[in-house]
Amino acid sequence: MLFVIIGIDIRVLGSKFKSGIEEYAENLLAHMLPLDKRIKFKLFFSSFGEKLNNYDFLSLPNVEVKKFRLPNSCIFYSSRFLNFPKIDKLLGGVDVFFSPHFFISALSPGVKRVTTFHDLSFEYFPQFFTRQQRFWHNFGMNPSWQAKFSDCIIAVSESTKNDLAKYYSIDPMKIEVVYSGISPTIQKPSRERLELFRRQAGLPEKFILFLGKLEPRKNVAGLIKAFNLLKSSDDPPAGGLNDMHLVIVGSRGWLCEDIFKETDKSPYRSQIIFKDYISDEARPCYYGLASVFVYPSFFEGFGFPPLEAMACGTPVVASNNSSLPEVVGDAGFLIDPYNVSDIASAIKSLLDDRNLRGNLIQKGLARSQQFSWQKCAEKTLEVLTK
Repeated sequence: MLFVIIGIDIRVLGSKFKSGIEEYAENLLAHMLPLDKRIKFKLFFSSFGEKLNNYDFLSLPNVEVKKFRLPNSCIFYSSRFLNFPKIDKLLGGVDVFFSPHFFISALSPGVKRVTTFHDLSFEYFPQFFTRQQRFWHNFGMNPSWQAKFSDCIIAVSESTKNDLAKYYSIDPMKIEVVYSGISPTIQKPSRERLELFRRQAGLPEKFILFLGKLEPRKNVAGLIKAFNLLKSSDDPPAGGLNDMHLVIVGSRGWLCEDIFKETDKSPYRSQIIFKDYISDEARPCYYGLASVFVYPSFFEGFGFPPLEAMACGTPVVASNNSSLPEVVGDAGFLIDPYNVSDIASAIKSLLDDRNLRGNLIQKGLARSQQFSWQKCAEKTLEVLTK
């Protein structure tokens, strides 16, 4: 006997490159859909050009996938201005419709709407987005409308919950905080595996690591400036910095030209290495080989990379803003991302102070274990079914 029918918008899974939102959607669904066989899940996917990956959870007996070749831009604007097509009707009827991101969708009266909000960075820093993205956020998706008309909102952090209440005047009682998780496969590989990977990937013996999409919000240009300051210091760490590199891992996002301009004018540009988008299997190796992981972002709704680095036994430097203190806690070295000297000083401390380094590694390992996709899935399903 069916308990409830839940529709889920999985259009975010049609992207070629995985960002935090795609990571959230695929991991949440992989853990949530098998939880209760009495629940029928109807998944909505539409794309004119992109294909849906062959996820294992798509073949579960209580899961039905409805695929359409409608261009999403047409769905967005038709939903926005005509309140059509009704996605629940395309799915054959649902009780609740869940959007893991604020993709706009028209629903029939009586269908409950639950929407996940990851962050409101576009409200805080519109200058960090292209004109087209600002138009998409403010006019196309209209997130404030979706927040207002959602029966319940899932926020991935208390920081995002507070922002929703502040910017959109949403009643905090309507917002449930459900922390994201990290995969149990994110852990430090064996020493043999790491050394083999180092040779195969051509990585240096010592390096500072950044991992994330190359976009202005991540403050990669600030990290490069801090690296320059660190390398030119008259008071280097005990081991010296001559052979220390900076490895920047991530696909090119929007407005990333300043990152490469900053690299080109660096006197240490030969020791700055860029690696494009990497596989899930490679990520633990990058974390595990790094001397320090640095995440000087100006704003995060959650922030997966610092937690992943902690899970791999790498000490973390992260910003002291938005959700990062909430997620990192006392297990990382928190810095002011606007202060290049602060970033450089934190890196130096972790390279120089063995006791501090060891303490943060142990705290980081414990901290990372508090965030799991299983917990996230159970709490999300609780929200959807109540």
